[in-house]
Amino acid sequence: MLALENQIFCLYIQSYLLLHILNPRLTSASTLRITSNNDKNSRLITRFQYSVADRNFSSSSVNASVSKPNTGRSGSKQGGSSSLYSRPSLLDMKNERIANRAKVYDFLRGIGIVPDELDGLELPVTVEVMRERVDFLHNLGLTIDDINSYPLVLGCSVKKNMIPVLDYLGKLGVRKSTFTEFLRRYPQVLHASVVVDLAPVVKYLQGLDIKLSDIPRVLERYPEVLGFKLEGTMSTSVAYLVGIGVARREIGGILTSYPEILGMRVGRVVKPFVEYLEGLGIPRFAIAKLIEKRPHMLGFGLEERVKPNVESLLEFYVRRETLPSVVAQYPEMIGIDLKPKLIGQQNLLKSVIDSSPEDFGSIIEKMPQVVSVTNSAIIKHVDFLKDCGFSLDQVRRMVVGCPQVLALNIDIMKLSFNYFQREMQRPPDDLVAFPAYFTYGLESTIKRRHKMIVKKGLKCSLSWLLNCSDEKFEERMDYDTIDMEEMETDAII
Repeated sequence: MLALENQIFCLYIQSYLLLHILNPRLTSASTLRITSNNDKNSRLITRFQYSVADRNFSSSSVNASVSKPNTGRSGSKQGGSSSLYSRPSLLDMKNERIANRAKVYDFLRGIGIVPDELDGLELPVTVEVMRERVDFLHNLGLTIDDINSYPLVLGCSVKKNMIPVLDYLGKLGVRKSTFTEFLRRYPQVLHASVVVDLAPVVKYLQGLDIKLSDIPRVLERYPEVLGFKLEGTMSTSVAYLVGIGVARREIGGILTSYPEILGMRVGRVVKPFVEYLEGLGIPRFAIAKLIEKRPHMLGFGLEERVKPNVESLLEFYVRRETLPSVVAQYPEMIGIDLKPKLIGQQNLLKSVIDSSPEDFGSIIEKMPQVVSVTNSAIIKHVDFLKDCGFSLDQVRRMVVGCPQVLALNIDIMKLSFNYFQREMQRPPDDLVAFPAYFTYGLESTIKRRHKMIVKKGLKCSLSWLLNCSDEKFEERMDYDTIDMEEMETDAII
């Protein structure tokens, strides 16, 4: 009987080795299916199999695992030892995640962060990792209030998201001192991929003739541009501006100084603004030139600011036909809180020169910038004119005729007045009739032309002398082309 058992055992060993050499994928678990009628041989064979497979399980545990399925919870202890296949169940893992998330939420609430919006967002499984993210954001200058305004930033990994994005911005030239404000305005950038999201936008901006050296300033001023679609709002706004006459070569400079244009919707913002100015009587080509010089005017709220300000101008006796000139001279006027300034300046001029409402309307038409001249400057210039010997009525006429006298350099005005008195020896009424005399350069224009008419022996009004180009004045000095009707008199000095 013993010899038979040994033969069977030897045959099995040969079979086992042959099978594993020919088919190494055969696992020890498959050999468990081979049975023997002899219990003793079965146990010997089983022990040998596990020895070959380098398993350290006793025959009793193997027999137990084969004869009795694991009906208990995975990972639970049975008889002081764990099953070969024991692992956490899905329910266990779910409960563990819930418990860890609760700990993370408790941590966030403890430092003042409201985690309500984080439900459904993948978060760190440990408080330590979440603390690392919060500390990193604090080091960037963001406060708890900043995080609460956009709590989704807590879903960004420090190593995978935050550091690569900030490193890329720094390499572009965005100043680290601006990172805090940058992230407050556009925290979504931390979710972006440098290769997929950020780099293509930078390349597109360069394609709009924005210099690479100017890209950092553009991003600092308007970080939201990093979230725009390349062929969406950005392309349509630029195309519209070129379409109304903005020079293509000026686009780069315009976008550099006012990149907010890239985020403006043509149909809702740009086009209605342009059409409204056209309705005031400003030609489209003139609007294009205004935009080239002052692109920020596109940011004036049409309904909130522009239209109410235009109505205020009409209310203060500015004639409708002069509105194009007023806006063209001082576009900023239609973008400020205008009415309080109009009220204040009207009252001030009424008190210092006794101007009427109609006078004030005329002053605005000729120099709309007067709404931004300080009270002290206006009073100082009025006092200077009075000190020159002009009466209050004469000062009023001079201011209404040439409001610029309220904003010129007084020291230069003094030099011009002294030359008028001593060298030109003209009566004060000449200045009352032509107060714009003070706006001309003393050395470059007044002295040179005065000497020429003295040499020619001519007498003329200040307007005839100064209110023309150099070319026109040279023509007037040609005896063959002088229009004597332009002269006040033909008397020789």
